[in-house]
Amino acid sequence: MALSKGDDYPIHQTSEPVAYAGTDRNFYDRYFFNGYAPDGGGFFAMAFGVYPHLDIADAHFSFIRGGTQYCLHASAELGMERMGMRVGPIRLEVIEPLHALKVTIEESDGIAGEFTFTGRAFPIEEPRFIHRIGPRAFMDYTRMTQNGHYEGWLSLDGEKHEMVDGTAGTRDRSWGVRPIGARDPQPIPGAPAPSFFWQWTPISFGDGSLFFHVNNDTHGKAWNTRAAWAPDGADARDLAEGHGSMRTRLLPETRWPAGGTLSLALKGAPEQVTFEPLDRFQMKGLGYTHPEWGHGMHHGPLRVAREDYDLASLDALAMDNLHVQTLVRATGSDGREGIGVFEQLILGPFAPLGLEGYGDGAD
Repeated sequence: MALSKGDDYPIHQTSEPVAYAGTDRNFYDRYFFNGYAPDGGGFFAMAFGVYPHLDIADAHFSFIRGGTQYCLHASAELGMERMGMRVGPIRLEVIEPLHALKVTIEESDGIAGEFTFTGRAFPIEEPRFIHRIGPRAFMDYTRMTQNGHYEGWLSLDGEKHEMVDGTAGTRDRSWGVRPIGARDPQPIPGAPAPSFFWQWTPISFGDGSLFFHVNNDTHGKAWNTRAAWAPDGADARDLAEGHGSMRTRLLPETRWPAGGTLSLALKGAPEQVTFEPLDRFQMKGLGYTHPEWGHGMHHGPLRVAREDYDLASLDALAMDNLHVQTLVRATGSDGREGIGVFEQLILGPFAPLGLEGYGDGAD
């Protein structure tokens, strides 16, 4: 299966590339962006989701300033038009498929912005994510990921900030089946209590981009994982694939990463990369595990709302605060230095880190 220009538009019907079609109530099509200044400041992120069989689209924009995370949420009825690419004040444009995209946030509740993402290399296609709980497909989707550079500006309560030269980050596109909208009330007979372990580390180095992800079961066995290296300017034939393993540390009394060491067998990449945390971004600011603004929830014809978080005062073990992207400084064993994110979500028990239930954190 191969990516095509059509895969940069929200027109998919299955977890496979656009050449294939099908139907599922939980089908989704999503864009995601994050970015940061070269010194590690000014973290921002955006998510835009289309849920054709729920007839809903939603978009979220969120960024950090001075220990506070500012969020703008928007949800609208889709009207069966999947190519609208706009939810209230948040608009997305594909300028050049698989290479350049533009996000515009018209001023709403004091938040505004406009920025363009330009890819550094051809996006990688990750292994298809298929995970079942008993007989039911919990996940079945494809994702492509790409590092790049940003140009543009953000504004908070009338104060405009131009993005500095070297502002970088990651964008991804995923499509397929995930739990979205209202929870299914029909239980699965004999199904175990839900659990989930996820780590993702897209890193920007000076000469290329490193990608690693892993989904583990509760015993630490991977059911989906891969490492990839994309040299600057690479086309699809120049991308390198390999393997990695992560040794992770958690902050005490949390499930948030305190750093880690990634060992790699990957052409072009360092043999080891260590991660030093710089800042923490709460993924609920983009709707992930949000109790009110979860993806695909119905809020009427159109609803837009602002939400601010004092990051230092959040309950680290509350369910909606577990999912984070930690901005990190990355140092390779060969001396190369980079910057990127360490995304992590741990739900339920995870034996390798000594987590036994749902409300416990690290010692």
